[in-house]
Amino acid sequence: SRDFLRTRLTFHTQTKLTLKMAVLLGMGNPLLDISAVVPTEFLDKYDLKLNNAVLAEEKHAPMYDDMVKNFEVEYIAGGATQNSIRVAQWMLGAPKSAAYMGCVGKDSFGDEMIKACEAEGVHVNYMVDEATPTGTCGVLVNGGERSLCAALNAANNYKIAHLEQPENWKLVEDAKFFYSAGFFLTVSPDSMLKVAKHSAEKGKTYTMNLSAPFLMEVPPFKSAMMECMPYVDVLFGNESEAATFATTEGWETTDVKEIACKASMLPKAEGASAGRLVVFTQGMDPTIVAKDGAILGEFPVIPLAAEKLVDTNGAGDAFVGGFLSQFVKGAELEKCVAAGNYGANAIIQQSGCKCPATCDFA
Repeated sequence: SRDFLRTRLTFHTQTKLTLKMAVLLGMGNPLLDISAVVPTEFLDKYDLKLNNAVLAEEKHAPMYDDMVKNFEVEYIAGGATQNSIRVAQWMLGAPKSAAYMGCVGKDSFGDEMIKACEAEGVHVNYMVDEATPTGTCGVLVNGGERSLCAALNAANNYKIAHLEQPENWKLVEDAKFFYSAGFFLTVSPDSMLKVAKHSAEKGKTYTMNLSAPFLMEVPPFKSAMMECMPYVDVLFGNESEAATFATTEGWETTDVKEIACKASMLPKAEGASAGRLVVFTQGMDPTIVAKDGAILGEFPVIPLAAEKLVDTNGAGDAFVGGFLSQFVKGAELEKCVAAGNYGANAIIQQSGCKCPATCDFA
């Protein structure tokens, strides 16, 4: 019923936002996006598909120079989790409402990201690897759609030892909500699990994203994902990731609603809060939300005239950031999804995941 939809979907005690400390902590792979509009032949040359994300292999090594030489490129602070945290911070407004951890190199790319995030109000707490360059992600835009190819470099070297240092662990203790894109499973699943278990023990909220089909198709990554899953209170993903997840779980369905319901019923750890909210976006089709094996709603996206679409890079990340900006305040589900849609709609009208000067979401 409509009233049920309006239920506040916090899993734990309502959080009063005093915002003297970061209420939301993200952990992931900070990457500097190298973005360019490219022809289809360029995608084919490097065996890349639109609306997909992959880790760079040897065959992709020359691609970044190739982009810089042949196209007009733009450098933008990126990485899925960092994008979501930046958008959440933009929509929360009060400085240092959101914090972020990951690993960068001691170089100009790393310095640029620190400057960009701090200017936006994010409390950045990078581990710095002096021996490895900052990670980059090729963002190849074609017809408004994007293909991502990430060279993780320093981002791949995040260590749990950094997380466990008292001054860094304090960020974990202070936060009430946690978010990691699934991509961080390839780097530091032990860090994710440690924070997820802390979240369950302390009655906090842990959120995660399926992020990309390959994370479910590569057995060690899928197994790390399923180790975290019993602690996941909110699971995000899109329709193609949902379909891949279902296949790897042996579920004989491609129906996104059915997959969302099944994912919401996967077992929770003993001591973790009951229930799991599952939020699956579907591009221009309505967002599906499920909990306790039932669909809570289907929420249409904000229509956008084709001529206003710049590129879809960061749209899913921005949806998560917008959603979490209201979720951490204990808002109703409808408002959380509306904020997600607002964030995504704002970002797809920019080149890359760049927040406009002002946020007028209310």
